[in-house]
Amino acid sequence: MDFGLSSDQVLLHDTLVRLLEDVAPLERVRAYAENDDDGGAEIWQALSEIGVPGLLVDERHGGAGLGVLDAALVAQALGAHVTPAPFVASAVLAPLALRLAGSAEQQAAWLPRLVSGATTVGMALAEHTGAREDTGVTARDGRLVGRALFVQDIDADAFVVAARDRTLHLVPADAAGLTRASLVTIDRTRRWGELVFENTPAEPLAQGDAASTLAALVDHGRVMTAADTLGAAQHMLEAAVAYAGQREQFGRVIASFQAVKHLCAEMAAALEPCHALVWYAAHALDAVPGEAHLYACHAKAHLAEVGTQVAKTATEVHGGMGFTDLLGLHYWFKRIGLNRQTFGSPERAREDAARAQGFA
Repeated sequence: MDFGLSSDQVLLHDTLVRLLEDVAPLERVRAYAENDDDGGAEIWQALSEIGVPGLLVDERHGGAGLGVLDAALVAQALGAHVTPAPFVASAVLAPLALRLAGSAEQQAAWLPRLVSGATTVGMALAEHTGAREDTGVTARDGRLVGRALFVQDIDADAFVVAARDRTLHLVPADAAGLTRASLVTIDRTRRWGELVFENTPAEPLAQGDAASTLAALVDHGRVMTAADTLGAAQHMLEAAVAYAGQREQFGRVIASFQAVKHLCAEMAAALEPCHALVWYAAHALDAVPGEAHLYACHAKAHLAEVGTQVAKTATEVHGGMGFTDLLGLHYWFKRIGLNRQTFGSPERAREDAARAQGFA
């Protein structure tokens, strides 16, 4: 039995990597992060041309109808290139929310627009994976009141908002009574923000069980975030190995020093099993629903900690150069750092896993 990726999945990943090398080099990422260039729109357009926004949308609505594992491979490649793209929210979670909770009319109205990449949808779910003081949104009579922090893709055209009662609502960015503001985080390769609702009209996503739909969104978000961290950490490991093979000290490349060899070997040994964990967690969301929640929690928690350790160690292998802007290594370091908290800290994810197994 073959437990590896299929030839089509390998081709998908390799095709995306080649595209990102052209359209999302470090120079463009740096310009985007420093607000010198809104190259994010051009990158998203390039991704749209090869069908990335419609990856998980069924063919009836113009999408590719692929699986969550395929989406995880895309997230892994995007993380490896610290790509500025609204992939997780707009290409994974928004189609899922519409599929599980949207009416036929809502699906027909929104899914083709998402597939084209012309419309993007942000996600306001953070209060359900780590509530902050004075935050949360209340739904009442088709309107929203409250405040949502750490909204993914604050520049989106619309937002899926989870209210306190776990119901989901679709809100256009230009809705009356909606105020949005950017939040400055350590990760400048993605846009995060805050939404304030003052009696804002909202379109409820009311099909199915609200709590189950929200739980599925969080699980998918955790797996995609783990895959993004996996890609970013793999890049940092490869960068450290390449640098160690070039940097000389005392007339020898530092890769010949036993201490540096050990650092690189420890990173590789910690990271290699993570591929199987993330890929299986993604596979389970489609094929093994009884295990999906548990593996989503474990993948998120484990990658948060392994990714953090790899980011720290890879930076140390680079010595003083690792802390400068010249190499740009800090973009991967900071992306991994913010991923650690997105969709819940590793402690929160493990607590959820314990509850699922009756241990808490």
